[in-house]
Amino acid sequence: MAIEVLIPAEPASSQEGFGALYATIQQFYAHQMQLFDDHDAERWAGTFTEDAVFVVPTLDAPVRGRASLAANVRRNKEQQERNGDQLRHWIGMLDVQPQADGALRTRAYALVYATPRGGESKVSRVCVMEDVLVRSRGKWRTRSRLVTRDDLAPAPVNAA
Repeated sequence: MAIEVLIPAEPASSQEGFGALYATIQQFYAHQMQLFDDHDAERWAGTFTEDAVFVVPTLDAPVRGRASLAANVRRNKEQQERNGDQLRHWIGMLDVQPQADGALRTRAYALVYATPRGGESKVSRVCVMEDVLVRSRGKWRTRSRLVTRDDLAPAPVNAA
């Protein structure tokens, strides 16, 4: 009879610390996405650093800084009011990778549900969201976000 000895990859206290960090980051995203879906532009922009960069394939250029982020949310609100859809963002499959400098690299799937007035909800988009989170004034904030969409071809790589 063989006895298998299992040794954790990290000490339990380190795993418990990561578990608390992971829960904190999940709560961060839950709060951030609800602010976004509620069109609370200023508070949502406040979850980003002052110099944040947000790259999404449906915009012509990256969105830079809190003022531009808030303006983008207000534009989204106007567009949704015109077309009658309510959007909800669902973040899942979150991977959190602590970096040596204290930042966190995260990667998650983002499902965007659209519900037309009086209609049924449907998945509108399936995305991958890659962030760099940093501590700023005692809170986690997004320094950069790159969103890719499964339904859009990736940008061609310059072979120069």
